Amino acid sequence: MRIKIVTDSTCDLPKNLIEKHDITVVPLYINIGTEGYRDQIDLSRQEFYENLPHYKHQPTTGTPGPLAFQKAYEELRDAGAEHIISIHISETLSATVDAARTGAKQTEGIDITVLDSQQLSMGTGFAVLTAAQAAEEGDSLEEILAKLENQIKRTHVFAALDTLEFLRRSGRLNGVVTGLGSLLQLKPILTMFNGVAGSMNVRTARKAQQKVIQLLKENLPIEKIALVHTNAPETAEKLRQMAAAWLPKEHLLSMDITPVIGAHIGPGAAGFAVITADKK
Repeated sequence: MRIKIVTDSTCDLPKNLIEKHDITVVPLYINIGTEGYRDQIDLSRQEFYENLPHYKHQPTTGTPGPLAFQKAYEELRDAGAEHIISIHISETLSATVDAARTGAKQTEGIDITVLDSQQLSMGTGFAVLTAAQAAEEGDSLEEILAKLENQIKRTHVFAALDTLEFLRRSGRLNGVVTGLGSLLQLKPILTMFNGVAGSMNVRTARKAQQKVIQLLKENLPIEKIALVHTNAPETAEKLRQMAAAWLPKEHLLSMDITPVIGAHIGPGAAGFAVITADKK
């Protein structure tokens, strides 16, 4: 069975891996004022983050419609795909999964499995990569889905934010808490596991970085890991140095998080996407 993989632009996989494994990416949207931009197509990440503090209006984000997914699925069907696995950002964070499911129902002539990654950023990206590699190796649909189910249960993303301000602007955080954070200069830490987003606060950037390292240590040993950040390569590099003893010696991915997420958490955030080793 020829199985193809579809995802959305929040997966944060680097372009070379997307091209190598022939993964189809459906872009989400970033809206700035009256202008709409397709993520990773019409607006570079560097340009977005450099301008984010200065936009007159808080950027908003939008999901692609079902027709965008239907079009992607039909193109793969017409190119010879026999089944599609469509893997997306957690439905607790975005309506993207719902749009993909509707698009799948509207697509005739091919079976499509739409999967909630229960993650974001490279947490989703690792699931997409695992599925693509397994499909290339000739795994059956059942084998691929079993691998993904197992991996999702071992996937964590956690990052220290530089400020609460952009969560406040986006309306994703209670205004009272944001005011307290601004007053006390709290540094929020966001976590994502099994479709559940969590948060905690510390007083300084250094303590936030130390907490991120503590969370990393709690998830040892590591099967896969990537640095994730919002236009903060220097902060990400500092975390890499702090965690060097537990990181793989081979090349470590360091990915700029999509503006679709960055619009809500702001520039300067840094952390890790981690898959803990299977302890079976």
